[in-house]
Amino acid sequence: MTERLYYHDSFQKEFEANVVSCEREGDRWKIILDRTAFYPTSGGQPHDLGRLGEVEVLEVADLPLSPAPASPVTPPAGMTHDMVHYTSAALPVGPVQGKIDWARRIDHMQQHTGQHLLSAAFIELFGFQTKSFHLGRLTSTIDLEAPSLTPRQLEDAERRTNEIIFEDREVAVRFGTAQELAEAGIRKTVEREGVLRAIEVEGFDRQPCGGTHLARTGQAGLLLIRKLERSRNLWRVEYVAGYRALSAARADFGILIQAGSLLTCATSEVPAAIAKLTEERRGQHTAGKKMEERLAQLEARELLKKLSSGSASDSLRIVAATLNDATASYLGILAAKLIAESNVVALLGSRAAGHVVFAQTKGSSSAHDLGALLRETLKDFGGKGGGSKDFAQGSVPNAADLEQVVQRAQKSLSSK
Repeated sequence: MTERLYYHDSFQKEFEANVVSCEREGDRWKIILDRTAFYPTSGGQPHDLGRLGEVEVLEVADLPLSPAPASPVTPPAGMTHDMVHYTSAALPVGPVQGKIDWARRIDHMQQHTGQHLLSAAFIELFGFQTKSFHLGRLTSTIDLEAPSLTPRQLEDAERRTNEIIFEDREVAVRFGTAQELAEAGIRKTVEREGVLRAIEVEGFDRQPCGGTHLARTGQAGLLLIRKLERSRNLWRVEYVAGYRALSAARADFGILIQAGSLLTCATSEVPAAIAKLTEERRGQHTAGKKMEERLAQLEARELLKKLSSGSASDSLRIVAATLNDATASYLGILAAKLIAESNVVALLGSRAAGHVVFAQTKGSSSAHDLGALLRETLKDFGGKGGGSKDFAQGSVPNAADLEQVVQRAQKSLSSK
């Protein structure tokens, strides 16, 4: 089997090994070594990247040649190799030097050790168990089993985690059977047989794990919780640690500085300034809607006046108009004002919005199916839309066609 050097030393950046076999698989090569410091995708942690000689390592994975190992340390007898390195080119059988992409490795170590600390903090403070872990490209998550999770609990768990980080406690690798580790006090029991590997944080946590980890908690730098969301029956906590936490804090501060500059206020005053602007906008929106209602009422009167003064109130009145700068919502308001009158059909378009609205007074003596009329009319102009018999709306890709759309619909109604 492939000897896994990272089990004992996650800080090993380079190593000497022998290529046991090299086979082509599609557009890449499958390399098996007798020993490796590369970590394969496993346990929520992505694989390492790097080089074997001058050849790029694209992926590292456990081989599905036989049942999964009974433990992360001692695979069952008869399994000769259990890891594969997928590379960009072939390698000859024989000696090779491996080199880990250290920036990626240390980042994964910071996130994974941070996860152990955060999960242990949730158990210590609230008894909430972590059910799964995912180390993503930008952020990482843990899924917690908890009846509820409050902002205060998140803050307490984050503070406790960072206390352990700042105390710079030792992070050690321990080996033992499931019974031996259980007697030593692991936070998650396992049913595997054989010798298991566990990660122990001095005086705080002990957890079975085959991943790569830091040597001391202080190397995690800082952990920041970024987001909380409900995921089925679990709570998903998103976090960043180490260099990711530094980048996130720097980005947040940059956004805050920019917001303060745009609002012409100090960074500490940004929330209050935004709250004030939000309230003002809400008031302006309400006032604007009232003004739209008044304008639509006046415009509806003017449009009705333009119709033949000799028309009887019980005859159908068709109002066809194409407006230059109306919004889609305003067209709807105007249509509603028009059809509040008896026996009115409104055929309205907006050049600015590329929008069209067909509406009619409910219960008109000469009622038409305006939904069908809209679809039939828009079809020749590449437009889309629909609606009910009394109210329909849609749009056309070319606003210049709106006047023709309205005129064609008017002509169709007049002919009927």
